[in-house]
Amino acid sequence: MTFQFTVSPDFSPAHISGWYIFNTWLQKKLNVGIHLEMYDDFNKQRDAIRNGRVDLIYANPYDAAMLVREQDFKPLVQAEAEADEVIIAVNNEADIKQVEELSEGVTLAYTDDPDVRMIGMIMLEPADLSKENTQAIMAGSYVLVAKNLLNGKADVGFFLAEAFDDLSNIIKKQLRIVVRSRIGVINHALMIGPEFQYKRDELLDVLLTMANDEKGKLVLENLGFSSWQQVGQEEMEFMIDLMDALAT
Repeated sequence: MTFQFTVSPDFSPAHISGWYIFNTWLQKKLNVGIHLEMYDDFNKQRDAIRNGRVDLIYANPYDAAMLVREQDFKPLVQAEAEADEVIIAVNNEADIKQVEELSEGVTLAYTDDPDVRMIGMIMLEPADLSKENTQAIMAGSYVLVAKNLLNGKADVGFFLAEAFDDLSNIIKKQLRIVVRSRIGVINHALMIGPEFQYKRDELLDVLLTMANDEKGKLVLENLGFSSWQQVGQEEMEFMIDLMDALAT
């Protein structure tokens, strides 16, 4: 039997090869077949999850509730010292230095990354901005969010902080960070589905000792991580509750 693995569509393109290397490494360690399937948007990925076509997922925190409460996924690990933070940025030539200087009617550029969009909108509340009094451009990637800022089509861009940091220096020099979130407790997590859970303990052991293995350490570096840390059920439930609270 071959199990199906996928990664949240908001991962940095700079690490796409790293996920394929990780998948190959994991198959050898577990001695099972694992197929890595990438989806280019969240809706396609959610359809695959609901149709039983995902057994292992590096999941966006927004989807954690659905995975745990509807699909019986269990949390495994998260990248150590990595939290999902959001950056609001503008063109460096804009006069905007802080959120409160933004006004109604501004055009926002963002991807379909749901937690980034949600947190970004919360961060605009000091300027009394909402979906009702702003315009939006949906971009296919964070590079395209930046492009919309640089060509003047958008006034404000929402970025996953990791994705912003991975932009080229040429692009970043033309952008100004207005604000960066400091939530600290929202994370992507590797989660395992019902059919694959018989391997949960073995998988945890392999992942938690990965940084101690010479090849494993190199694989982690290709993902931009230093090591994994275990995520317990209570921690996952806390994050789900926090995401629910932020959404209301």
